[in-house]
Amino acid sequence: MLAHIDLLDVLVLDIETVPAFSSFEELPENMKQLWDLKTAYQRKNEESAEEFYPRAGIWAEFGKIVCISVGMFANKQSFRVKSYYGDDEKELLIDFLSLLAKQPKHLSLCAHNGKEFDYPYICRRLLINGLQIPSQLELSGKKPWEIHHLDTLELWKFGDYKHYTSLNLLAAVFDIPTPKDDIDGSMVGDVYWNQKDTKRIKNYCEKDVVTTARLLQKFKGLPALTEEQITYAD
Repeated sequence: MLAHIDLLDVLVLDIETVPAFSSFEELPENMKQLWDLKTAYQRKNEESAEEFYPRAGIWAEFGKIVCISVGMFANKQSFRVKSYYGDDEKELLIDFLSLLAKQPKHLSLCAHNGKEFDYPYICRRLLINGLQIPSQLELSGKKPWEIHHLDTLELWKFGDYKHYTSLNLLAAVFDIPTPKDDIDGSMVGDVYWNQKDTKRIKNYCEKDVVTTARLLQKFKGLPALTEEQITYAD
């Protein structure tokens, strides 16, 4: 599987997102009304828009990115991880764009559920922040074979579009260390807004990148990275 993919031409990424405001009460009045309308069919019976607000980070219109972690193979068994994180979303997006600008146009991006979440979320937040979408993320005007986006969730579906499998489950299936040994995605908003611990979020995001890289190796029939083969940028 994936015999045509050269790992040296792949950038693995993951993002962590949170609600744009610490509470529903801080939302501008027009956004409160729009949030109510947007989530009317997602909320359980009797659940108010305010009670549902902790999930706002899922939607790019109501959330923001607080961490982008990336990883690249230096060779088949050497992997370097770097993160862009913090309170200033525009700054971390600019730093991420600077990284992509140094990469070849044929670079493949890889993320778990990237086509449904990470890639479109990044593009939407770029535009909201007044930034241009880089060629590696641009879809407009491209033919399908010109879009170099890998998605380990899509690859695992094998065409079965109703089959969702979490990264944590695939890690267990392939005997890869779980990335959810501290927090999971549902806890990121609380860790950010209440605990003010962006480094903890960064560490969690980097674990997802490493797990996705290891999963990609397993899909190619290769041994997974060991901890000694991974380096983390400061």
